[in-house]
Amino acid sequence: MELKVVQYRVEAGVAELRLFRPKRMNAWTGRMHTEYRYCLLQAAEDPEVGAIVVTGEGRGFCVGADAAALSGHVEKGGYDPGTPDPLAEPGFGTYDAFDANFAYHFGIRKPIIAAVNGPAAGVGLALACYADLRLACPGLNFSTAHGKLNFPAEFGLSWLLPRIVGLGHANDLLLSSRKFTSEEGLAMGLFNRLVDPEVLVAEAHGWARQLIETVSPRSLAETKRQIYVDQHRDLRSAVEDSEALLEAMSREPDYKEGVSAFLAGRKPSWGPRRTTKEDHGR
Repeated sequence: MELKVVQYRVEAGVAELRLFRPKRMNAWTGRMHTEYRYCLLQAAEDPEVGAIVVTGEGRGFCVGADAAALSGHVEKGGYDPGTPDPLAEPGFGTYDAFDANFAYHFGIRKPIIAAVNGPAAGVGLALACYADLRLACPGLNFSTAHGKLNFPAEFGLSWLLPRIVGLGHANDLLLSSRKFTSEEGLAMGLFNRLVDPEVLVAEAHGWARQLIETVSPRSLAETKRQIYVDQHRDLRSAVEDSEALLEAMSREPDYKEGVSAFLAGRKPSWGPRRTTKEDHGR
């Protein structure tokens, strides 16, 4: 696919997806969504990629839907996502509940870090929330935004946001669609930490590399799956699944390597990453 509004690169095992409409503060379009899903699928399938960073070019992360797209919904008499059919399906097949728009992030068995470099609203805020870890610059403004456009809470934020910041904070942000700051987001638990803009992306890449180097690929994949699948099931099922994984993974070469590295006080040398098909067929 020819990429026009998303930039994609891989460096030291980290894939970076950069929203690239800087003159429009990376406002979301059907084209951007199409390219984003395509790039995310490349990162998910590439055995050389161990983690993913998502950021924006210029002054904005993603300020929500493009104004032209919003006007287009009015002209067409209803909502139009502006995407072709079929779309790339990153993360699909891991768990039924994740085979949906934006929920597919949870099916990708590699950690995703959002480096939120500028304001985010609506779909842009949702995009950040679907990352597993979030860094942001100080002094930015954010909003769920939907209420001021006669929209519902978008793309599952009514399910997701309470799980990130708690029901009280989520109700405040979702019911009011008010603006809130990076500092408020940090206090709520939306952001893991705030980072100065000149080092934001480098910090995200460094965090990603640390995960890749210190945690086995299988452990990263299974732990991420457990975190999100366990939101949909009871405690007994979560415990029994973890016990089955413990028994199976303790027979794998990376367990032996992890123990050896720990005892020797050295960095581990992990084996190759499993493909998506291997993960789904475990």
